[in-house]
Amino acid sequence: MSDQPGDQLLFTYGSLQDAEVQLDTFGRLLAGERDALRGYTIDYAEIDDARVAEVSGLSVHPILRRTGNAIDTVVGTVVHITSDELDAADEYEVSLYRRVRVPLASGREAWVYVG
Repeated sequence: MSDQPGDQLLFTYGSLQDAEVQLDTFGRLLAGERDALRGYTIDYAEIDDARVAEVSGLSVHPILRRTGNAIDTVVGTVVHITSDELDAADEYEVSLYRRVRVPLASGREAWVYVG
């Protein structure tokens, strides 16, 4: 994996913002900028994957739920990653999550994991 910022944007709002999770998943700490996602709220889900719970230190993780209401906003961080790192993020996320492209408040488009 490259230690240079990649061409993929990923909006993070939960455990992927954690330094230990980033080091374990990507092998590096990620630089990012604050941004927001409209039309979603945060819910919480029990994680039954022992490895993910161990790496994150949490058995309950936040999970995005689409509401479609523009007043609902989730603030998070947009990180620049490579395609290989995006694959690594897919491996980290459990089956409760699916990756989709979304427009952010800044006007950029990014990948995000939703429920």
